[in-house]
Amino acid sequence: MQEVARGIGLDGRIGKKFLHPGPGYGGSCFPKDTLALVQTAQALGAPSRIVEAVVAVNYARKLAMAQKIEAAFGGVKGKTIAVLGLTFKPNTDDMRDAPSLVIVPELQAAGAVIRAYDPEGAREACKYLSVEQCKDAYDAVQGADGVVILTEWNEFRALDLDRVKLALKTPLMVDLRNIYRPAQMAQAGFRYVSVGRSEARP
Repeated sequence: MQEVARGIGLDGRIGKKFLHPGPGYGGSCFPKDTLALVQTAQALGAPSRIVEAVVAVNYARKLAMAQKIEAAFGGVKGKTIAVLGLTFKPNTDDMRDAPSLVIVPELQAAGAVIRAYDPEGAREACKYLSVEQCKDAYDAVQGADGVVILTEWNEFRALDLDRVKLALKTPLMVDLRNIYRPAQMAQAGFRYVSVGRSEARP
């Protein structure tokens, strides 16, 4: 998947910035614009099946990522999950249409307890999600059954993996942004689940 995205991104008319694997798009612009296109096209009697499909697939993607997490944990009922990142992208507190707004409630409905940390979005996230907000990533992973990366904040790219491993009950990381390399995580002693790549085990 990453190789395909890299190849497409070599075309300067497209670029690679927005082709990274992930749990679905969000934010204040693209979701609003695609929905507006759908509604306008329907109102004019000329529905756009392509845009309708994009909207439907994006929502389904978020549900699928919740299911991916559940499968990685072998079911989440009664388990504590550390979620790193709640905003739809890094370097903002914007929660509008963030994948976390679908994924976190799905996990909670399946019986998970969520301990979350976001560098800037905690206050805004409290308006939409009922989760335990932690002071940093290491606080979030303390005693958790595994960790999930939802937003690719730079500080999550440089975690002390030994410290994270010691803090977790089980050395499991589900990385929905592919910010680590599978071989690196296996060497660090983690079971590592990412998007579009083979699962890595120590």
